[in-house]
Amino acid sequence: MERPFPRSVLFCCDHNSVRSPMAEGMMKRFYGQRAYVQSAGVRNDHEIDGFAVAVCRELGVELERHRARTFEEMQEWGDDLGQFDLIVALTPASQRVALELTRYYHLEVEYWPILDPTGLGEGREAKLAAYRQARDQIRDRLLARFGPPTDKAEGEGT
Repeated sequence: MERPFPRSVLFCCDHNSVRSPMAEGMMKRFYGQRAYVQSAGVRNDHEIDGFAVAVCRELGVELERHRARTFEEMQEWGDDLGQFDLIVALTPASQRVALELTRYYHLEVEYWPILDPTGLGEGREAKLAAYRQARDQIRDRLLARFGPPTDKAEGEGT
């Protein structure tokens, strides 16, 4: 049975600086306004990663303006976790926190194990290859879970 397209999705990872912003950006790029999409991290101790920005730019996904935030900051800024239909955790730590914070909500939490590209590769090209691998894992999971990009997103050059 095909699952309905969620109205709202939250992607989460450890720092909200690599994997969850990549997933948020690609989801918005591929599916436009079909869903409200945000991302958060367990901690907020990093800014958006430059390699993540670079490899997403290759797909036409803009991450330069992303500001990392935690689950707590997200709630302080008015995004209640209960408003999301789906939370996608991209790391074990974010999955644990998401399950703990949402135990009283009726929503789905999925775990997508995505490679952590930080610290991999010697030199710029090797690092970019690791980030591309993580980006492509996220892209493949998005397409498998939500289907092909919407017509509007495809018309924008995806």
